[in-house]
Amino acid sequence: MIALLFPGQGAQKVGMGQALARDFASARLAFEEANDTLGYDLAKICFEGPEDELTSTRHCQPAVLTTSVAAYRVAAEHGVVGDLTMGHSLGEYSALVASGNLEFSEALRLVAERGSITRDVADQIPGRMAAILGASEEDVEALCEEAGDVWPANYNCPGQVVASGQHRGIDRLVDLARARGIKARLLDVDGAFHSSIMAPAAEKLRGALEHVKLKETPSIPFLSATSAAFERGDQLRTLLAQQLTAPVRFTQTVKIALDHGVDKFVEFGPKRVLVGLVLRVRNDVETYHLGEPEHLPDLAPLGAKLP
Repeated sequence: MIALLFPGQGAQKVGMGQALARDFASARLAFEEANDTLGYDLAKICFEGPEDELTSTRHCQPAVLTTSVAAYRVAAEHGVVGDLTMGHSLGEYSALVASGNLEFSEALRLVAERGSITRDVADQIPGRMAAILGASEEDVEALCEEAGDVWPANYNCPGQVVASGQHRGIDRLVDLARARGIKARLLDVDGAFHSSIMAPAAEKLRGALEHVKLKETPSIPFLSATSAAFERGDQLRTLLAQQLTAPVRFTQTVKIALDHGVDKFVEFGPKRVLVGLVLRVRNDVETYHLGEPEHLPDLAPLGAKLP
């Protein structure tokens, strides 16, 4: 069985998607649709930068979504078919597009709104995130409780949990971890994402989700890393709002996929991010990545028919 993986914010790099759009009409049309839907030249920002403009929350989220969808469309037109879709945070929007739950144009509008409202909250309530490395999930949870004003945000893989919270809480957490010989690294983000601090953003996003069209019968099952369960239909409105305050349970979700018989994982996006985490969960599965045209032949074991 094959799981289709879609990364979140942080996977971006200047130049992403440019070669795919040059070589494949399906990828080029994805960027053209994004430009038309958003009302600005997202493709130029992805292809040429500058980096600070690409990494801004306003542009980064639709940029990663568009590049991931473009890569997926290239794989699909060459015969790659998945048995389920999964995403990490923002990547759940890409996964919902690939599964057939959500139209690409609707996803673009939602992530543009999502980027704007999370940016507003981050400006009002400054926060940060830190990766705690080499500790168990239980130990990180205990450290967060001891530090205060900080919560587990991303359960990425065994030995890697990201925490989120206010500046003073994260500073206390990092000091506590290092004092006990646990590695801790501050992340280059300027918001307490996937924590209760984002509750005002979640409430605003609920309003935007009310009028979104969702398909009741998707073409591919969607396995959510927010709920660690298969989701579809109207429940997705609640899920996507909860996503802003709930932790990303990627480790648990990979284990569920494995329990369902998945033995191949393919990531669509600018970098190899998620497949590396998958291999930390179980190292005997097959992993693939499509972000550039030269990666397409690597997908032959998945049934990709080369031009």
